Amino acid sequence: MPPEPSAPLATIATALRRERERVGISLTELARRAGVAKSTLSHLESGTGNPSVETLWALGVALGVPFGRLVEPADDAIRVIRAGEGPRIRSEQADFTGTLLSAGAAHLRRDVYLIELEPGAVREADGHTPRSVEHVVVAAGRLRVGPEANPVDLDPGDYATFPGDLPHRYEALLPGTFAVLVMEHP
Repeated sequence: MPPEPSAPLATIATALRRERERVGISLTELARRAGVAKSTLSHLESGTGNPSVETLWALGVALGVPFGRLVEPADDAIRVIRAGEGPRIRSEQADFTGTLLSAGAAHLRRDVYLIELEPGAVREADGHTPRSVEHVVVAAGRLRVGPEANPVDLDPGDYATFPGDLPHRYEALLPGTFAVLVMEHP
Protein backbone atom coordinates (compact mmCIF):
# COMPACT_ATOMS: atom_id res chain seq x y z
CA MET A 1 0.00 0.00 0.00
CA PRO A 2 1.50 3.41 -0.97
CA PRO A 3 2.18 5.93 1.82
CA GLU A 4 -0.37 8.66 2.48
CA PRO A 5 0.48 11.91 0.63
CA SER A 6 1.75 14.85 2.69
CA ALA A 7 -0.80 17.52 3.65
CA PRO A 8 -0.22 19.98 0.75
CA LEU A 9 -0.12 17.17 -1.82
CA ALA A 10 -3.23 15.53 -0.38
CA THR A 11 -5.05 18.89 -0.47
CA ILE A 12 -4.02 19.45 -4.11
CA ALA A 13 -5.04 15.90 -5.07
CA THR A 14 -8.48 16.27 -3.47
CA ALA A 15 -9.04 19.72 -4.97
CA LEU A 16 -8.04 18.67 -8.50
CA ARG A 17 -10.37 15.67 -8.44
CA ARG A 18 -13.21 17.74 -6.95
CA GLU A 19 -12.87 20.58 -9.48
CA ARG A 20 -12.36 18.27 -12.47
CA GLU A 21 -15.48 16.31 -11.54
CA ARG A 22 -17.41 19.56 -10.97
CA VAL A 23 -16.56 20.64 -14.53
CA GLY A 24 -17.34 17.13 -15.77
CA ILE A 25 -14.21 16.41 -17.76
CA SER A 26 -11.79 13.48 -17.93
CA LEU A 27 -8.15 13.44 -16.88
CA THR A 28 -7.23 13.40 -20.56
CA GLU A 29 -9.32 16.47 -21.35
CA LEU A 30 -8.05 18.47 -18.37
CA ALA A 31 -4.46 17.58 -19.25
CA ARG A 32 -5.07 18.74 -22.83
CA ARG A 33 -6.71 22.02 -21.76
CA ALA A 34 -3.93 22.80 -19.26
CA GLY A 35 -1.10 21.72 -21.54
CA VAL A 36 0.29 19.19 -19.06
CA ALA A 37 1.00 15.51 -19.49
CA LYS A 38 -1.81 13.16 -18.51
CA SER A 39 0.68 11.19 -16.39
CA THR A 40 1.58 14.39 -14.49
CA LEU A 41 -2.09 15.07 -13.79
CA SER A 42 -2.65 11.46 -12.75
CA HIS A 43 0.24 11.70 -10.27
CA LEU A 44 -1.13 14.97 -8.89
CA GLU A 45 -4.61 13.52 -8.39
CA SER A 46 -3.11 10.52 -6.60
CA GLY A 47 -1.09 12.81 -4.31
CA THR A 48 2.28 11.60 -5.59
CA GLY A 49 3.21 14.49 -7.89
CA ASN A 50 5.31 17.55 -7.10
CA PRO A 51 3.57 20.42 -8.90
CA SER A 52 5.17 23.75 -9.74
CA VAL A 53 3.41 27.11 -9.53
CA GLU A 54 3.16 27.09 -13.33
CA THR A 55 1.49 23.67 -13.48
CA LEU A 56 -1.06 24.57 -10.81
CA TRP A 57 -1.86 27.90 -12.50
CA ALA A 58 -2.40 26.15 -15.83
CA LEU A 59 -4.74 23.63 -14.17
CA GLY A 60 -6.64 26.39 -12.35
CA VAL A 61 -7.13 28.34 -15.58
CA ALA A 62 -8.25 25.17 -17.39
CA LEU A 63 -10.76 24.46 -14.60
CA GLY A 64 -11.88 28.10 -14.33
CA VAL A 65 -10.93 28.35 -10.63
CA PRO A 66 -8.46 30.51 -8.72
CA PHE A 67 -5.09 28.97 -7.84
CA GLY A 68 -6.01 29.09 -4.16
CA ARG A 69 -8.90 26.68 -4.59
CA LEU A 70 -6.35 24.02 -5.60
CA VAL A 71 -3.92 24.43 -2.69
CA GLU A 72 -5.85 25.56 0.39
CA PRO A 73 -7.55 22.96 2.57
CA ALA A 74 -11.24 23.55 3.27
CA ASP A 75 -11.58 24.54 6.93
CA ASP A 76 -14.02 26.69 8.90
CA ALA A 77 -11.86 27.01 12.04
CA ILE A 78 -9.59 29.89 13.02
CA ARG A 79 -6.41 29.50 11.07
CA VAL A 80 -2.94 30.82 11.88
CA ILE A 81 0.02 30.47 9.56
CA ARG A 82 3.29 31.19 11.34
CA ALA A 83 6.16 32.84 9.47
CA GLY A 84 7.95 30.25 7.35
CA GLU A 85 5.03 27.78 7.49
CA GLY A 86 2.12 27.07 5.17
CA PRO A 87 1.86 25.39 1.78
CA ARG A 88 4.88 26.71 -0.15
CA ILE A 89 4.87 26.25 -3.93
CA ARG A 90 8.05 26.96 -5.90
CA SER A 91 8.39 28.27 -9.44
CA GLU A 92 10.23 26.38 -12.19
CA GLN A 93 11.36 29.67 -13.76
CA ALA A 94 12.88 31.71 -10.92
CA ASP A 95 13.79 31.70 -7.24
CA PHE A 96 10.14 32.46 -6.42
CA THR A 97 8.04 30.83 -3.72
CA GLY A 98 4.36 31.52 -3.08
CA THR A 99 2.63 30.68 0.18
CA LEU A 100 -1.15 30.82 0.04
CA LEU A 101 -2.37 32.58 3.17
CA SER A 102 -6.08 32.66 2.35
CA ALA A 103 -8.22 31.56 -0.57
CA GLY A 104 -11.42 33.44 -1.20
CA ALA A 105 -14.68 31.65 -0.56
CA ALA A 106 -16.74 30.72 -3.61
CA HIS A 107 -18.61 34.06 -3.49
CA LEU A 108 -15.47 36.18 -2.85
CA ARG A 109 -12.95 34.76 -5.33
CA ARG A 110 -10.01 36.47 -3.63
CA ASP A 111 -6.72 34.84 -2.65
CA VAL A 112 -3.98 36.24 -0.38
CA TYR A 113 -0.36 35.09 -0.78
CA LEU A 114 3.01 35.81 0.74
CA ILE A 115 5.58 35.69 -2.06
CA GLU A 116 9.33 35.36 -1.56
CA LEU A 117 11.79 36.09 -4.35
CA GLU A 118 15.54 36.26 -4.88
CA PRO A 119 17.42 38.09 -7.64
CA GLY A 120 18.23 36.10 -10.76
CA ALA A 121 15.67 34.60 -13.09
CA VAL A 122 12.38 36.39 -13.65
CA ARG A 123 9.04 34.73 -12.75
CA GLU A 124 6.96 35.23 -15.91
CA ALA A 125 3.27 34.49 -15.46
CA ASP A 126 0.71 33.85 -18.17
CA GLY A 127 -2.57 35.69 -17.87
CA HIS A 128 -4.99 34.18 -15.36
CA THR A 129 -8.78 33.99 -15.51
CA PRO A 130 -10.45 36.87 -17.44
CA ARG A 131 -10.83 40.14 -15.51
CA SER A 132 -8.59 39.00 -12.64
CA VAL A 133 -6.68 41.76 -10.85
CA GLU A 134 -3.47 41.54 -8.81
CA HIS A 135 -2.59 43.79 -5.86
CA VAL A 136 0.98 43.77 -4.51
CA VAL A 137 2.47 45.40 -1.39
CA VAL A 138 6.23 45.00 -0.91
CA ALA A 139 7.30 44.16 2.65
CA ALA A 140 11.09 43.90 2.18
CA GLY A 141 13.65 44.20 -0.59
CA ARG A 142 12.82 45.64 -3.99
CA LEU A 143 10.46 44.20 -6.61
CA ARG A 144 9.88 44.78 -10.32
CA VAL A 145 6.30 43.69 -11.05
CA GLY A 146 3.45 44.20 -13.46
CA PRO A 147 2.45 43.62 -17.06
CA GLU A 148 5.28 42.47 -19.33
CA ALA A 149 4.97 45.68 -21.36
CA ASN A 150 5.08 48.06 -18.40
CA PRO A 151 6.49 46.70 -15.10
CA VAL A 152 7.15 49.05 -12.18
CA ASP A 153 9.80 48.99 -9.44
CA LEU A 154 8.50 48.90 -5.87
CA ASP A 155 10.24 49.52 -2.54
CA PRO A 156 9.05 48.40 0.93
CA GLY A 157 5.59 49.78 1.63
CA ASP A 158 4.86 50.50 -2.06
CA TYR A 159 1.62 49.18 -3.57
CA ALA A 160 0.75 48.39 -7.19
CA THR A 161 -2.26 46.87 -8.90
CA PHE A 162 -2.49 45.55 -12.45
CA PRO A 163 -4.59 43.27 -14.68
CA GLY A 164 -3.86 39.66 -13.81
CA ASP A 165 -5.35 38.37 -17.05
CA LEU A 166 -2.40 39.67 -19.09
CA PRO A 167 1.12 38.19 -19.13
CA HIS A 168 3.04 39.69 -16.21
CA ARG A 169 6.26 39.34 -14.26
CA TYR A 170 7.83 39.28 -10.81
CA GLU A 171 11.52 40.08 -10.44
CA ALA A 172 13.45 40.53 -7.19
CA LEU A 173 15.93 43.39 -7.42
CA LEU A 174 17.41 42.80 -3.94
CA PRO A 175 18.03 39.66 -1.88
CA GLY A 176 15.34 38.76 0.65
CA THR A 177 12.49 40.37 -1.29
CA PHE A 178 9.02 39.45 -0.13
CA ALA A 179 5.57 40.88 -0.67
CA VAL A 180 1.89 40.30 -0.05
CA LEU A 181 -0.09 39.49 -3.18
CA VAL A 182 -3.89 39.71 -3.28
CA MET A 183 -5.55 38.23 -6.36
CA GLU A 184 -9.16 39.03 -7.23
CA HIS A 185 -11.09 36.76 -9.58
CA PRO A 186 -14.51 37.92 -10.82
